[in-house]
Amino acid sequence: MSSASRTPGSTPGSTSAGSCVSTSTSTSPDAGPPAPGGFVVRRIPQTAPRVISADEAWHGEQPYAQDALALDFFGARGDEDFGRQPTRSSLLPDPALVVGRLAQAVIEVVSGQRPAPQLIRHTAPTVYSVIARQAMVAARRRTPGPQRAAVVRRVRVCEPADGIVEACAVVVSHGRVRALALRLEGLDGRWLLTALTIG
Repeated sequence: MSSASRTPGSTPGSTSAGSCVSTSTSTSPDAGPPAPGGFVVRRIPQTAPRVISADEAWHGEQPYAQDALALDFFGARGDEDFGRQPTRSSLLPDPALVVGRLAQAVIEVVSGQRPAPQLIRHTAPTVYSVIARQAMVAARRRTPGPQRAAVVRRVRVCEPADGIVEACAVVVSHGRVRALALRLEGLDGRWLLTALTIG
């Protein structure tokens, strides 16, 4: 029997699970002194990154990234590529016709004569939420029976800048004369209603 002790059920030349010993007699710079029986204990290599300060990470010559991809928080914004793209007035239809149709549609929606979702594509989200809320109120107050259709009487349009239209419209709805102030912007190849005031 050899000098090395054996555990029950073990075979010659085998080691127990989890053993970190080697029977090699070669030496290396990180190896410790040989243990009795010809075993050599080796040190676990250091794999953790070097600890640095926040100042060194921020002001270092090269950006520091640890176990993650480096992100550029100061580069170009995604809105420039994926946001709405401005469109010049020369590439859009006549704003006077668009204002007249939008004013007609808006006054019909707020009067309960037209469903609000028909304006989703032509209005900004903030404007649409206001129109839809007024349409709900008008639907609750609407009395049964025939209703006189709203009519746009007059439209005035001005263009303070390329791709920007500010307009006002005079409409008659349910026997009342009302005024609308609108702001349209050329975005993504069409006029979009971005501001609305109903008097």
